[in-house]
Amino acid sequence: MFGERLKQLRQASNRTQQEIADLLGVSRSAYSHFENGRNEPDKDTLVKLADIFDVTTDYLLGRNKTPKWASKDQIIELDKVLESDAGMAYGDMVDITKEDREQINDLIASYFWRKKQKEKRNQIRK
Repeated sequence: MFGERLKQLRQASNRTQQEIADLLGVSRSAYSHFENGRNEPDKDTLVKLADIFDVTTDYLLGRNKTPKWASKDQIIELDKVLESDAGMAYGDMVDITKEDREQINDLIASYFWRKKQKEKRNQIRK
């Protein structure tokens, strides 16, 4: 999960593995190992990654599915919809599993993260 989340965040920020590796002060292959699950970052590197992507370390580790920039209302709404015990369906997909819900949550969080980054870039340009 960590590697997948890391890759999603990197791609959403339109950065290469080399760019992130340079920010961390590690080789591209060392960073690639994080994304592929071959190695895990040490505590300091994990904190740097959270800062680079503007998320919490808990978010990177999959402990918290909502990035730190999300408001309390957004957190509640995500929890209501995705963690509800009620059955969920989408189109002709009737039985959405817990894993499906986690992936959907990750996609939603990634979408809002990209949107927030775009807003920040637009504010900087002004």
